[in-house]
Amino acid sequence: MKNENLFAALRAAFPADLDRIAIETDNGLYYSWRDLDRATAMMANLLVSMQLPAGSRIAVQVEKSVEALMLYLATLRAGYVFLPLNTAYQSAEIEYFIGNAEPAVVVCAPKNFGWVSKIAFKAGTQHVFTLGDDRTGSLLERAVHCSDQHTVAQRSADDLAAILYTSGTTGRSKGAMLSHGNMLSNAVMLKDYWGWKPGDVLMHVLPIFHVHGLFVAVHGALLNGSRMIWMARFDPKQVLAKLPEATVFMGVPTLYVRLLAEPGLNREAARNMRLFIAGSAPLLIETFFEWIDRTGHTILERYGMSETVMLTSNPYAADPRYANQSERRGGTVGFPLPGVSLRVQSDDGQTLAVGDVGGIQVKGPNVFGGYWQMPEKTKEEFTTDGYFKTGDVGRVDHDGYVSIVGRSKDLIISGGYNVYPAEIEGVINTLPGVVESAVVGVPDADFGEVGLAVVIAKPGVTLEPANILQKLKTMLANFKVPKRCYVVAELPRNAMGKVQKNVLRAQYQP
Repeated sequence: MKNENLFAALRAAFPADLDRIAIETDNGLYYSWRDLDRATAMMANLLVSMQLPAGSRIAVQVEKSVEALMLYLATLRAGYVFLPLNTAYQSAEIEYFIGNAEPAVVVCAPKNFGWVSKIAFKAGTQHVFTLGDDRTGSLLERAVHCSDQHTVAQRSADDLAAILYTSGTTGRSKGAMLSHGNMLSNAVMLKDYWGWKPGDVLMHVLPIFHVHGLFVAVHGALLNGSRMIWMARFDPKQVLAKLPEATVFMGVPTLYVRLLAEPGLNREAARNMRLFIAGSAPLLIETFFEWIDRTGHTILERYGMSETVMLTSNPYAADPRYANQSERRGGTVGFPLPGVSLRVQSDDGQTLAVGDVGGIQVKGPNVFGGYWQMPEKTKEEFTTDGYFKTGDVGRVDHDGYVSIVGRSKDLIISGGYNVYPAEIEGVINTLPGVVESAVVGVPDADFGEVGLAVVIAKPGVTLEPANILQKLKTMLANFKVPKRCYVVAELPRNAMGKVQKNVLRAQYQP
């Protein structure tokens, strides 16, 4: 029986010479393919030694490091379920995720062990380890005593490999369940569609707690046996210094904006690059054209979600499905990827004509199986014929290019991160002196979009916008905190009493 464990496929793609460099870090460390193989085996053996129940979740909230990547790979290798958590999440958020996912193991940064372990043990988690970004922590101290030989756990394509929490518009986060087959099918298809080739080198600058950095970028490089230039944090000057050594770069629009602010970005700096990919948020058309002008390269925009990995992409080369079209069009996210069926429907379930705007629905081997412990929500988000309702609004033009024209339910995408207004409003409304609040997204040159809070104070209470924002920084991940706040006497409403967020957005345009 074929082992369909995603790790088995990634390991099979390692080069024959395991002593070649697999990862070079920004602080001068070099990891060979043999290092990846041995370290993931040791970590996998550590997990196996705990005799965890089948399907156990391994929740991880640590800073970016090669060891953190190894932990992800070791979790797959041992056959458990990886649960990455944004490093910006605060205690209330972590409490919810741990309570909901009930992980058997929690791994956190050493500095957070005190409060994270309290939450974890209270929720019934048996094992809490630490992992620093400087190769320290109890996880490594324990793993070093384990064997560096490990037989990859047998898994089928439908077995659960990862859970990614994606906030709901009601404020309640949903755990998207991705299988080994979901992720492997997507990685194999992208290897071909994006033209990965021998000798490619990936510049890895993204966080590794979401789809873009952990799955799309990492799986692409590993499945191609490609070296990675690994940067713990995005530093535009450092990126430019190393860019001549790379051939592939993936980033959110904010990173492209910051690189364009560097005088050193020019055709010479990008001379060896094969492909620049952007996603996780809309790329401003000005950024798209300025990048062509400065580097001679056309950014390839694509579209994906936590629930689906990648769905569409502008073509890397001529796409025979679309009259051999090879143009990368700014303002679009390209064509549905091979194997992905995409349609645009009206609210009443009618498939719309070419060019009409409606809800985007998708189907394919990459689409997740449902939300963790939320069968009713899962049922609600799929059509009777098996299409997933993405919640995005868009259109498909006569040439087949897909454009995202808006986000349903007022989702804000700031710097590539999803921010759900209802969640923020719920927190603001608990603050002393607040009657009600509304959070909307407004355009921002750096982040693409930022949150803006409009608050009503209780009678006789004076609220200071700066104090509200300061308080929110202690309660929410920083990317969720609105960048601006206004205190007003009333909010615009329609005849049904619902707050008119479109009016607020227009009123507070920068």
